[in-house]
Amino acid sequence: MSGWRLWAFVVVLGFLIGTALAWLTNRGQDSGAEPESMLAVGQPHPGFSLPGPDGSRVDAAEFAGRAMLVNFWATWCAPCRREMPVLQAASERHGAALTVVGIALDDPEPVTRFVEEIGVDYTILVGQGEVLDAQSEWGNEVGAMPYTVLVDADGIVRWRHYGEVTADELDKALGDVL
Repeated sequence: MSGWRLWAFVVVLGFLIGTALAWLTNRGQDSGAEPESMLAVGQPHPGFSLPGPDGSRVDAAEFAGRAMLVNFWATWCAPCRREMPVLQAASERHGAALTVVGIALDDPEPVTRFVEEIGVDYTILVGQGEVLDAQSEWGNEVGAMPYTVLVDADGIVRWRHYGEVTADELDKALGDVL
């Protein structure tokens, strides 16, 4: 196995083990509880500068002045895959007021295939180590996926959600911000 494939395998395996341990240790808690985080609702978002599937970098500052829904996901994450149509519908419904950004912990090729397959047309970013760092900076130190953050037009975090988001949950959060 080549060096980068081994590194990617170790990262993914570590992430999956961490996610499983987080789930096992938190399953007895109230379902509304969320892990402790350095990023709290009411704080400015930390920004990002990450590559798209084609390698071109996108900076969060490009979306200043609009609400932004940031979703951390991966093609190998079943709940992530299930919620993508919900995010696409929100992007279509609120396009003028809302930017949806999907940040995939993945390789560009499977991400490109998947988003083309299901018809996602909102901004997609992709990476490995940089995405793990961004996910932590955005308040998801445990690495749970999917993980979604809603930022208002002033750049302030207004809502965070661990796990698969439903259309009703997202509509309520967006209604409070848009």
